[in-house]
Amino acid sequence: MTETVFDRRMLEALICPVTHATLEYDAEAQELVSKRAGLAYPIRDGIPIMLMDEARKLDD
Repeated sequence: MTETVFDRRMLEALICPVTHATLEYDAEAQELVSKRAGLAYPIRDGIPIMLMDEARKLDD
């Protein structure tokens, strides 16, 4: 099974839906991280899932 790669150029256009802050790309976890919101949004098959219900809460 091949892993779909996230297009980093897309990161420039995406913001956190909660805080409207910029996101950081975590390639190892395949997540977009909003430190301000304390959430990590998953990337599945190269598509970021920008829904709060799908986000993982970051450890403090």
